[in-house]
Amino acid sequence: MLILEGKRAATCCDGITRRDFLRIGGLSAGAVGWTLSELNPLEAANNTSEKSCILLFLVGGPSHLDTFDPKPHAPAEIRGPFRPISTRIPGVQISELFPQLAARMDRIALVRTVHHREAAVHEAGHQLLQTGRLCRLDCEYPHYGAVVAKQRGRRSSLPAFAVVPGPIGNTGISVSHGQSAGFLGAEYEPIYLAPHLPQADLARLDSPAGLLQAFDTAQCRLADAPHNETKRAWFTPALRRCLRLDKEPPSLRQRYGEHTFGQSCLLARRLVEAGVRLVTVNMFETVYDTVTWDCHADGASLGSTLEDYRRLLGPMLDQTLSALLDDLEARGLLDNVLVVAMGEFGRTPMLNARGGRDHHTGAWTILFAGGGLRTGQVIGRTDAWGMYPEDRPVSPMEVAATIYRALGIAPHALLHLPDGTAEPLADAPPIGELFGGPAWATA
Repeated sequence: MLILEGKRAATCCDGITRRDFLRIGGLSAGAVGWTLSELNPLEAANNTSEKSCILLFLVGGPSHLDTFDPKPHAPAEIRGPFRPISTRIPGVQISELFPQLAARMDRIALVRTVHHREAAVHEAGHQLLQTGRLCRLDCEYPHYGAVVAKQRGRRSSLPAFAVVPGPIGNTGISVSHGQSAGFLGAEYEPIYLAPHLPQADLARLDSPAGLLQAFDTAQCRLADAPHNETKRAWFTPALRRCLRLDKEPPSLRQRYGEHTFGQSCLLARRLVEAGVRLVTVNMFETVYDTVTWDCHADGASLGSTLEDYRRLLGPMLDQTLSALLDDLEARGLLDNVLVVAMGEFGRTPMLNARGGRDHHTGAWTILFAGGGLRTGQVIGRTDAWGMYPEDRPVSPMEVAATIYRALGIAPHALLHLPDGTAEPLADAPPIGELFGGPAWATA
């Protein structure tokens, strides 16, 4: 199954066509027809079996140099407009956009050398970072959440896998974004709790009342969604209770941020607390006609700039992620809930002629927190300009293996093809440092 978009899908924001993506990314048209066999016995400790994950997908691809891998000694056209600030971890600096996260760096691990060599388009990153692989022409690999749903099942009447506020939409090329169950089928598709919330004007705060109304009408919207019978079956009283954000203290809602992203993260916390195993929160639905991390500074429909980072995006992420970590810790959930914040790629170290940055897959940063991982550390080092890894490169496959292992699923568990061949869930070991072991640890 391939999810195809409409309208503006012929060319992406860097001018690469769908045909280019399929060619550069190495997607083939071979007959694959995947099925999932029984997974191998777990090697992880039994107490990982009930861990959950909240995956914050920072759609658009944040600039690593302007967020979590600043280069203050680089030339001005490289280092950008933001100064670095110290964090709670001695010797570790991040951008001035994140003072609250800087104070909580002991609860965060920064992996600064994530990279890949596939096409520098949004969709390739969406697939690689949420499935561990690139899709093929007639085969869509499953999102982590679908694999977890298949392997672990439900913990209650709630679904095991959810995407809020809704799926990623058009980002330029009409291929999968890696957020479905793929070949696992409709039974393991995520439930979209409130698709297509208005985000066009993020310069102002969304109305909390309007946001609540949008969540409350999610049941009606699901009637027109793919596999609607399955999705309606999930809409249990327990799920409806999760959607009642008005039951939360107003002060906590304000702490998360009275905007779509903040309230979606609060909803994610309510969902995992109630038994959902993996919730993906999409910070944005698209990279067009709205402010996102996609800071080409092109004007018109791709008008996001580094000034938008200062004005809106940095403060929004700083506030919401800090609130999520504090809330999980206060409820005694942080050790059992893995939090991952990632974009699909980084940005070019050299500022473009308009003062923006373009797509770059050579290096970028992912944040890990909670889930029993070893935090308060930086893994990997990029070169002086933030162009490529200089030490400890990390692949998307290692990211996939890390998420699976943290959730108690063996990364080498096999996916079998009808012809008898098989591939592991992840083609690499987990990031050993996050589990207290050495680099490249496989245990």
